[in-house]
Amino acid sequence: MNTATTTLVNNAKPDTPNPAAPDLPAPDLAGVKARQHGTWSSGDYAIVGTTLQIVGEKLCEAVDLRAGFKVLDVAAGNGNASLAAARRWCHVVSTDYVSELLERGRNRAAAEGMAIEFREADAEALPFKDTSFDYVLSTFGVMFTPDQERAAAEMVRVVRRGGRIGLANWTPTGFIGEMFKTVGRHVPPAAGIRSPLLWGTEGRIHELFSLHAASIVCKTRNFVFRYRSPEHWIEVFKTYYGPTLKAFAALAPAQQVNLADDLKGVVERFNRSGDKTMIVPSEYLQIVISRR
Repeated sequence: MNTATTTLVNNAKPDTPNPAAPDLPAPDLAGVKARQHGTWSSGDYAIVGTTLQIVGEKLCEAVDLRAGFKVLDVAAGNGNASLAAARRWCHVVSTDYVSELLERGRNRAAAEGMAIEFREADAEALPFKDTSFDYVLSTFGVMFTPDQERAAAEMVRVVRRGGRIGLANWTPTGFIGEMFKTVGRHVPPAAGIRSPLLWGTEGRIHELFSLHAASIVCKTRNFVFRYRSPEHWIEVFKTYYGPTLKAFAALAPAQQVNLADDLKGVVERFNRSGDKTMIVPSEYLQIVISRR
């Protein structure tokens, strides 16, 4: 069942504690970003990304888009939220720092006859003037930035007062959250970097946005992964999804087998198909922030 929490913000501290360690070593953010760029440029995220289209549609409804308004999609991948906003007659700018993904989004927009501007951009240094947009969106994108505070500040900076920020972020306890934890046990993440899964917690969202928010509405939702079998899902993700592709590539053959077995175990815990196929709900946090 979906649950929603609405918070009116008066610079109060969030009720939910931050699950991150309070004192993290100073990380090499530039080095991490370079490696992340290589990760998301590998494989073909669009193969996985296009299956998530419904999340972009739901997010556009959640922020209550208005036709004719200006929308920025941050870390857009192959353009799920961008396309959803364009279908609602908005003026859309779709950004990502992986040019190949922007090209995939551009091809999708052309196929549907949608007028979308595609622009290569770093989510931590958006090339737009202050208060340029009515809405700023990100689906499973900005959550992976290494400098979380800077990325959040950039989203706040480019949205106008009274505008809205809409996010869809995987939660730590959902299926994808458990997948990342499992991968991390085999291939440890970069030291000192806050987990991207923190973006799927209300506490962290409040820390990042409450200073500039009139209200924050968080709602847990599920995206359902539907694959031919658990083995099919593993094959797709280790072939096309950058983080898992890189994880498998970093391991020796025997270790790859162990990772695949552990990932299959995660699928089996969540799978509700009752047959050989895979039907796995994966929890994410849908967030709507009204800019003060």
